[in-house]
Amino acid sequence: MVCGLVSLSQPLPSILWSEFMKHAAFLFLLEQSPPISKPEPRKRKKSPRSFPSTPVSEQNQRTPLGSASYHMAPLGADTVATAWAALRARAVAPALRAAVWASLAMSSMLLVEAACMSLISLVAVRLLRRRPERRYKWEPMAGAAAGCDVEDPPASTDGREFPRVLVQIPMYNEKEVYKLSIGAACALTWPPDRIIIQVLDDSTDPIIKELVELECQDWASKKIDIKYEVRNNRKGYKAGALKKGMEHVYAQQCDFIAIFDADFQPESDFLLKTTPFLVHNPEIALVQARWEFVNYDVCLMTRIQKMSLDYHFKVEQESGSFMHAFFGFNGTAGVWRVSAINQSGGWKDRTTVEDMDLAVRAGLKGWKFLYVGDIRVKSELPSTFKAYRHQQHRWTCGAANLFRKMGWEIATNKGVSIWKKYHLLYSFFFVRRIIAPILTFLLYCVVIPLSAMVPEVTIPVWGLVYIPTAITIMNAIRNPRSLHLMPFWILFENVMSMHRMRAALTGLLETAHANDWVVTEKVGDLVNDDHNVPLLEPLKPTERAERIYIPELSLALYLLICASYDFVFGSQTYYMYIYLQAFAFVVLGFGFVGTKTPCS
Repeated sequence: MVCGLVSLSQPLPSILWSEFMKHAAFLFLLEQSPPISKPEPRKRKKSPRSFPSTPVSEQNQRTPLGSASYHMAPLGADTVATAWAALRARAVAPALRAAVWASLAMSSMLLVEAACMSLISLVAVRLLRRRPERRYKWEPMAGAAAGCDVEDPPASTDGREFPRVLVQIPMYNEKEVYKLSIGAACALTWPPDRIIIQVLDDSTDPIIKELVELECQDWASKKIDIKYEVRNNRKGYKAGALKKGMEHVYAQQCDFIAIFDADFQPESDFLLKTTPFLVHNPEIALVQARWEFVNYDVCLMTRIQKMSLDYHFKVEQESGSFMHAFFGFNGTAGVWRVSAINQSGGWKDRTTVEDMDLAVRAGLKGWKFLYVGDIRVKSELPSTFKAYRHQQHRWTCGAANLFRKMGWEIATNKGVSIWKKYHLLYSFFFVRRIIAPILTFLLYCVVIPLSAMVPEVTIPVWGLVYIPTAITIMNAIRNPRSLHLMPFWILFENVMSMHRMRAALTGLLETAHANDWVVTEKVGDLVNDDHNVPLLEPLKPTERAERIYIPELSLALYLLICASYDFVFGSQTYYMYIYLQAFAFVVLGFGFVGTKTPCS
């Protein structure tokens, strides 16, 4: 057969002849070998996606390359798992391990700060009874009798016994609550010739402006000294309105300024309880009262807000007032000394927390602040998720932005001690306003879920269980009546940590939305119309499309993937917590939280 392929009579060069003989010998041996039989396929049930059970390498050995049945095998699950394991070990695990230790360090800082504040507020203020009246001089105003009312105010003999007080009420389109705040301010017990009510109306709705003006005129007809002030622009928002209000001649003639937001309703004896601290203690610049909430029981979200704000007042404000005579002004329900405001530079609109800005500058001037928790002022909590998100963004972003703008000023200030600088920079700003919002989201919504998919990284038990439990217990101690709500509080706060972290980074980096100001929506008397609101209130079909929050739903999907992976493949038991947290993100993502009014 080989001889029949070529004619040997034709002359060939010696090199070509030798090569020809080699190939001829190879073909001869190939013909003598037995033919390769085609493997008989295994009988199996037909399925839409049937992958060969034989490994790819074995198929290549048994099936000729030229065979019609030859095909490329699909990428197997083992190959994907091997690639993920390699990527996980080389890139994901080192980054996640660094995030774990950073979270543990921040958790330790937050634990120490919370423990110190709780110890001071619980032991010094509660157990040792170091109440404000024992630390500062307090005497009732001369001529003020117990039980006096606005119809029969205490008389002033020479005009010096009662200082002049200006009551400022800034508002913006507050149709639901303007009557409540104006009425409560006009009912304050104080000599009528020593008090001025100033309504600072920045409303853009002409109908609401007319209603507020008519209300002021009605009280003026009752011989109440009330001033209705408007501006032709909203420059500086609340800070701009307060600054403009102080420029009037009658305002500069006052000794003290009481500030109430439009939804706050002080008791008639508010000034009789707070002003004596300022009169008898010239070093005090601010007396801050505690907030009380008229709508805390209308839904689960308002109950959780009450828990957080009660902790803020009972722990943060009390410890700061006792230990450092400094805390952040809450922007309302407080009385300021006019000279302290002027000496500190007045109101500034460079951030969305003009109240904290003024407090820090006054603290650097050496002024002292006093928190009096026994004096409470009624107010309203945001009852819709959208309103609460806007409020938390404004508070968190503004505080971080103020830290960016005043950090160096605080560090180089020569008017206060190093101890107070440390308290302002580290405790007040860095740990509470920067670390706290970032840590909550990073650890509980990113690191723990992702570590369930990365077995190379383990989280120590003390950082995963002990520290969060200790912080939760310290919060629960100050809210004993809300122990049954602690699981909901934890899940809800973890969801809100996404917005707070984003707001903190926005303020710290001073991005485009750092100075966004959205007034918190209020419902006023509507909260009394129906107290039987379910804890989880579903939305109407027409509102549901506007109330779907993509960030919450996206993070819920991420958490579900992490939890499912841990449940199927992982060795951890994180999936129990992660599933609960994912459910919380889903509930809030679809708007099943808060009340149905007001509709936004």
